[in-house]
Amino acid sequence: MAFDVSGKVALVTGANRGIGKQVLETLLKHGAAKVYAGVRKLESAQPLIDTHGDKVAAVLVDYNRPETFAAAAAEAGDAELVVNNAGILKSATPLGADAIETLQSEIEVNVFGLMRIAQAFAPVLKANGGGALVQLNSVASLKSFLPFATYCASKAASYSLTQALRDQLAEQGTSVLSVHPGPIATDMADDAGFDEADPPGVVAEAIVATLAAGEFHTFPDTMAQQVGGAYAGFAENVVGAQLMEA
Repeated sequence: MAFDVSGKVALVTGANRGIGKQVLETLLKHGAAKVYAGVRKLESAQPLIDTHGDKVAAVLVDYNRPETFAAAAAEAGDAELVVNNAGILKSATPLGADAIETLQSEIEVNVFGLMRIAQAFAPVLKANGGGALVQLNSVASLKSFLPFATYCASKAASYSLTQALRDQLAEQGTSVLSVHPGPIATDMADDAGFDEADPPGVVAEAIVATLAAGEFHTFPDTMAQQVGGAYAGFAENVVGAQLMEA
């Protein structure tokens, strides 16, 4: 289902920096009427409000405080597009002493966060005509990288849930987009030690273009496009196929 962001009201989580900030600004550039900046600290969105005025509103969304999701959905009850961008990345191998604790914290944000966003905002999107849900997954959802094995596992889980949400939300006319960036020049990439990374703008522009095209996957940057090319056959013939009878 194609979705044009022009004139729409959106909510972007993790909007105060990195990819989320770029997505917010790109949505406004492409004509979005208003964007709610979902942030853990409302004051962190003030620079965006100073820049864009009443086209930006700060909304409390804290992935470690589940009660904030329902409150955010009530506050952003006119949202037609939800971009679930916020996530965490930690370094842990499967045999590391901290692996289980690390995976638990990443699942809390990267997996349960998606579920909570979807559960809170699916009724909002339905009430507003269907709309669209965008999930920031990763190439790490398709390939495990040993230093970040637990992060990759959490993203594999979020990608699986994104596929299920695509099928379930189609019933109410909601388009779902799964975004799979490689290394992007953000604080997260710096902390992970990536020396080469594409700018966040490529992700934001890919989201707008892929929503307009009505496609389920986007692989926005240089590394991601290589992965996406190799994955294309499986994506079409398995992920995009109806393999079970309704």
